[in-house]
Amino acid sequence: MANHKSAVKRIRQTKTRNAKNRLQHKTARNAIKILKETTNKKDADKLLTDVTSMLDKLSKNNIIHKNKSANLKSKLSKHVNSLKPVKKVAKPKTKSKSS
Repeated sequence: MANHKSAVKRIRQTKTRNAKNRLQHKTARNAIKILKETTNKKDADKLLTDVTSMLDKLSKNNIIHKNKSANLKSKLSKHVNSLKPVKKVAKPKTKSKSS
């Protein structure tokens, strides 16, 4: 157990920061998982920007290494680029009945 007030405070701060960092890291991992499962190009593009932002923040705060962040972003962008764009299906034109 800590013997000084400053050490007690440090323990509290560390616990709080650890919880926040774990939450951010887990949230980013879940977002990556969702992005990998996505097959729609439009949705994947939107998710990619969000995930990239999350990874940049994690690496900026030294939660993950900057090279790991770069490698993940590279793999995810390759995945998104490999998706085929969804072609819009033309609706059959119906004649409106006018009286």
